[in-house]
Amino acid sequence: MGATPALEVAYEAGIARDLARRAALITPIVLLGTGLAWGLGGAVSAAVGLALVAANFLASARVITGAARRSQAAVLGTVLGGYVLRLGLILAVVLALQQVSWVNIPVLVVTIVSHLVLVTWELRFVSFSLAAPGLKPARK
Repeated sequence: MGATPALEVAYEAGIARDLARRAALITPIVLLGTGLAWGLGGAVSAAVGLALVAANFLASARVITGAARRSQAAVLGTVLGGYVLRLGLILAVVLALQQVSWVNIPVLVVTIVSHLVLVTWELRFVSFSLAAPGLKPARK
């Protein structure tokens, strides 16, 4: 059974790229703020956190796109399993970085958790209509 035309467009990839772009937009502000508050270690920790968040969004989209080409059941299983796996990988990175002296773990964790700000920001740009799935069409 072939994919339907609607499934041939990877809407989730477009949304993930847009989220990563927004993460890149706020990176200088976050790095400046954490650098001023916690020094170089805080800024680097925040940069690592933002990179993990962007990588998580992009990996999620890639996994969902691959599963969508198979079946709806594959999407459901992959979304749940991928979420747990990616959270485990992020936890492993945080635990590994705990041993590095210049990493500020509270800044790293808060930066990772604050990805919810990016998700909330992105909601303004996502279309919830089947007529225009993915990102909202550009206004003229």
